[in-house]
Amino acid sequence: MATRLGLGLPQMRQYDVGRDIPDVARAAEATGYDSLWVFERILFPEPARQGLYGVPGLPWPDRYRSVADPLVSLTLAAAATSRARLGTSVLVAPLHVPFQLARALASLDAASGGRVVAGLGTGWSHDEYAAAGVAPFERRGEVLDELLAVCRAVWGPDPVAYEGELTTIAPSVVGPKPAGPLPILLPANSAKAARRLVDHADGWMPAATGAESLKQQWAELRALAGERGRTAPLQSVLRANTLYTREPYTADDRRPFQGSADQIVEDLVAHDEVGLEEILVDLQGDCRDAQELKDVAAEVYEKARAAGL
Repeated sequence: MATRLGLGLPQMRQYDVGRDIPDVARAAEATGYDSLWVFERILFPEPARQGLYGVPGLPWPDRYRSVADPLVSLTLAAAATSRARLGTSVLVAPLHVPFQLARALASLDAASGGRVVAGLGTGWSHDEYAAAGVAPFERRGEVLDELLAVCRAVWGPDPVAYEGELTTIAPSVVGPKPAGPLPILLPANSAKAARRLVDHADGWMPAATGAESLKQQWAELRALAGERGRTAPLQSVLRANTLYTREPYTADDRRPFQGSADQIVEDLVAHDEVGLEEILVDLQGDCRDAQELKDVAAEVYEKARAAGL
């Protein structure tokens, strides 16, 4: 069975959100992409209290100065398509009120015919938490745990009832329900996060940092699932953040998914050998406009399939 391929939608500031997201979504589905994805970045601090991803001194890229809301973006894509799955990679879950996020995801899934995939994470930006977090940054793991439980309750049979630290739901009818099973995917960047994933989520959503390290992480996660008695198979979607260049990248310091379309496809082939079900390719950051994004996405898709993916 061929590996599924997904495409990141155009949320950044060089795009016209209302026009370009539906346009790219339709084109990607017609090209053959199996899924469409959004990410979350809610502000661009000046000056930032911490570096990108929490790395001291690493600057935030200008492309993050304006990123369209992920659920609004997915709603636009849902209305323009009929087949492609609609995923978040990722929503910074603790920036959302759990009950409201659970209802929004359920409504989008119902409206789209059961196409939503909820990729959730805890984020890293103290500035984002200061602006929108429902609890302090230090409690982000606890908030994610509660959100997972609230989603399972809200998406389950009525009457829904739940009592936690942040959320109390008196026995109630809560609808609409998702059209079908709505999978939740999580990263596994620590031992605690890996246990949370194995015990409470449907699958894994790593970022591509190299095929060998990915292979080791995947083996360790499956071994943990066996140790903890998990019987359901782990779903898997790899996020490939690209640094697209119009000409081949020739320096010796080339990182995975940096370079031309041909080089990106080479890395797709290498990472595909790990055996994950799906690879999300996010090309939007270095494309100048929606037309270039559509053209590059079509080239990557066609060459990837020709290479055996």
